[in-house]
Amino acid sequence: MLRAGFFQFRPVFGKINHNLAKVSNALKNVHGALIVLPELPFTGYYFQSREELQMMAEEVPNSSTIASLIALCKENSLHIVTGFAEKGKDRLFNSALLIGPQGVIHTYRKLHLFDKEKIWFDAGDIPLQTQTVLGIKIGMMVCFDWIYPEVTRVLTLQGADIICHPSNLVLSYCQATMISRCIENNIFTITANRFGTDKRPHGEVRFTGKSQIVAPKGKLIYRAPVQQEKLYLTEIDVALAREKKITEVNDIITDRRPGFYGQVCKKT
Repeated sequence: MLRAGFFQFRPVFGKINHNLAKVSNALKNVHGALIVLPELPFTGYYFQSREELQMMAEEVPNSSTIASLIALCKENSLHIVTGFAEKGKDRLFNSALLIGPQGVIHTYRKLHLFDKEKIWFDAGDIPLQTQTVLGIKIGMMVCFDWIYPEVTRVLTLQGADIICHPSNLVLSYCQATMISRCIENNIFTITANRFGTDKRPHGEVRFTGKSQIVAPKGKLIYRAPVQQEKLYLTEIDVALAREKKITEVNDIITDRRPGFYGQVCKKT
């Protein structure tokens, strides 16, 4: 069994220290758990330009934000998956980090950029992969990756028990689609979304909340309110994600016919 959950909150745009303090305070009494935070929870989301993002993004090895999260993980025996505005030389990535007491375990860079993210960020360049933590295989994806079933399938084929999904969801049907992903792959997913609105000089973006944990077979364990801060934790039986049989003679992995799926991997 794994104790896991999410923290749904409303980041204040550009207030990195304020948002970090918000997360640290929310998790100060949480021990021995896996926690998922939203996409870009420290900077906020709706940048005016790539230049504005450049001023806020941090390098993973030299980030004071990450140092604080590592310290929290050490103190409370936590593992955290968090969104992160990552600076890498002349490139900028919408990333997710898996952090534990020993430091940053893995960095994932969002493969599928949404709308104006294509102006601000560079597309991810790190292959999808799972990481083993406490005997459990964890995969990561970020927000709009949800619309591509190939992402969850690849992570499932790599043995993912849980896919952690930091998000800033704005479309109304994203959460429902993640239920389908759990049916297709018989896995757990933890979607940590933010709520509220980024109001900027160039416009505003409103986020949908409704962070959720979904179990194999599409069972919705819990969904947070639309516009409300929420820390939620539960016990997850990862053994349920390792059973891929639908009937005695049907296995969703071994019954696949990859020889007929070639078109999926071709650019149109």
